[in-house]
Amino acid sequence: MRVFGKDFLMRVLVACERSGVVRQAFSAQGHDAWSCDLAPAEDRSNHHIVGDARGLLNDGWDLLMVAHPLCTRLCLSGLRWLYERDLWKDLDEAADLFSTFWNAPIDRIAIENPIMHRHAKERIVNFQPARQTLQPWQYGHGETKATCLWLKNLPPLLPTKIVEGREARVHRMPPSKNRAVERSRTFEGVAAAMATQWGTLNGPIDLFDFTWEPKQAVPSPRKATGEPDNYSLHRANCVL
Repeated sequence: MRVFGKDFLMRVLVACERSGVVRQAFSAQGHDAWSCDLAPAEDRSNHHIVGDARGLLNDGWDLLMVAHPLCTRLCLSGLRWLYERDLWKDLDEAADLFSTFWNAPIDRIAIENPIMHRHAKERIVNFQPARQTLQPWQYGHGETKATCLWLKNLPPLLPTKIVEGREARVHRMPPSKNRAVERSRTFEGVAAAMATQWGTLNGPIDLFDFTWEPKQAVPSPRKATGEPDNYSLHRANCVL
């Protein structure tokens, strides 16, 4: 498999996004990035397609970033409603949507979703565990919101700016007509990490596996700058 380097401009489809946050981050790196959602783009960009992203999956994309497909029936926090409101049909539809994106004919795929319950996992075709769970405070936002990433042929994201603050702002949002939209919005720091780390992979690399793990804390002058510290990137099976 070929991974494109910094001189290659990718065609990127950001599905299920109306905010434009992820699209803008990839566009800023020079990539041909498009968002798609059933609703118009908040920034009125002409690089946004209003419609069902499933109809675009065979259009020759290099990377598919799915920013929070319908997750209220898949996530662990909503498990009780399946029983209390008999929402099993909704669960089947949400799992089918996730399956379609996960099995799309695109080399590199990333899907954002909260932590899933077992009923969702059982319904997703070719399901694999999430590769990474990240927090906004690892990317410059002093908040908590556990977000899982399902990754195909992409490395987990390295933290870019670990900051103080652990406010559960998203979790505590009061009921409103825009609550679901705001809760699914990708943090700008996370979007920037996606664009800079996934958009500049050096190649060609035939087979690769990237993982990161915490190390024992050691004093470092870099810590004062807010740069990631105590993390290591391990490359295995790389042909550089």
